[in-house]
Amino acid sequence: MPLESPSREAAVPFSFELYPPRSRDREAQLHETIRCLAAAGPRFISVTYGAGGSTGGRSLEVLRHIRATTSVEPLAHLTCVGNTYAGAAALIREFLDAGITRFLALRGDPPAGADEGEPFLGDLESAAQLVQLIERVQAERAPYTEVSIPGLPGAARVEPRRRVQVSVAAFPNGHPRSRHSSEHLDALLAKEAAGATLAITQLFFHADVYLSFVERARAAGVTMPILPGIMPITSRARLTRVLELTGETLPAELAIALEIEPTAEGQREVGIAQAARLATEVLAGGAPGIHLYAFNNHDTVLAVLREAGILTPQKENAR
Repeated sequence: MPLESPSREAAVPFSFELYPPRSRDREAQLHETIRCLAAAGPRFISVTYGAGGSTGGRSLEVLRHIRATTSVEPLAHLTCVGNTYAGAAALIREFLDAGITRFLALRGDPPAGADEGEPFLGDLESAAQLVQLIERVQAERAPYTEVSIPGLPGAARVEPRRRVQVSVAAFPNGHPRSRHSSEHLDALLAKEAAGATLAITQLFFHADVYLSFVERARAAGVTMPILPGIMPITSRARLTRVLELTGETLPAELAIALEIEPTAEGQREVGIAQAARLATEVLAGGAPGIHLYAFNNHDTVLAVLREAGILTPQKENAR
């Protein structure tokens, strides 16, 4: 179901991203995080997929756990990196067989240690191609559904199959490998034309960056909802690491606030306040909801939702 725009009458939609545990001894901790996040009532919980399939099996385990133990829709990340058509189709079928019907189709990043310019994608060259493949595998696997007709034993009515929902990434500051200033918008248009129904942004640090990006995307012809992805930056070390991974420009105000705060708890509060303020500002500008990168920690992202007024004690108790 498409995300609705937040209003005074309807609660603000929100969702979370997790990653598979890097070791078996962290599974119990992640399961507790999933329980706490699911209790807050998100629209979905997404689970990342390692480059080149490095955490594919564990991703599916986490997705199955979400589906089996909560009422929240799990969303599976898939990437083009290193995948053949046959391998990607088999993987998609495996997710579908597990009852997963939401996907995030990503081109993906080069594996660690890959040389600049070295081929890394495999048969699938773009996220748009992956979107099409997901749709095709689902259509081949279940072209229609049969519904029993009451009072007529053995009779069935044929109905259209339930379509998968495929989300894609969007880049408010432009894709780091774009060859020209509008290439990331052209790519987003291609993803929507291929069948994508939702875009989720990579992180950004200022509301006007997201809002102006949405405006440019709409002018270019993109019509699907563009969900802002917000990452609470709760330490100087995390900020440094995030900038290394994304290539984003240093957010001076946040960097200074983290630098002058001497305690770990104080830095955490700085990050929560900044993320909550960002969420409030983009929602005021018309964002259709909030997607929070949780770093497998429920306390921080739930604190962001509380500070932004999205998750109140009354709402939590009602759940």
